[in-house]
Amino acid sequence: MPLKKNEIAHFKKRLEDLRAEISRVLADSKKEVTKPDESKGYSQHSADEGTDDFVRNINLEVTNKEFGLLRQIDRALEKIEEGTYGICDLSGEEIPLKRLEAIPYATMTVKAQEKFEKGLIS
Repeated sequence: MPLKKNEIAHFKKRLEDLRAEISRVLADSKKEVTKPDESKGYSQHSADEGTDDFVRNINLEVTNKEFGLLRQIDRALEKIEEGTYGICDLSGEEIPLKRLEAIPYATMTVKAQEKFEKGLIS
């Protein structure tokens, strides 16, 4: 059964809120990763530099995952505008409401997602 207008509006609001939250986190992460390290080169121990580099790499890894999530959210919002939200991108089947409640940016059914991740479909 297709989603009702009020359900789509609910998901759109959740997606927009989630997008705003992730955008704020990304902006903070960008500041953290790109800020110059004033203590480098002075009396800092090389082990401390290694720890700082490790933390910076972790921040970059988190940022990459958040960018991926942002792309998924943008795709879900795009599907709302197209009128195809709640329909699997791969199979054309309806995405169950419970899945959308759990993952509002889902664009595939669980079955299609599993096949996609295994490389069985593209």
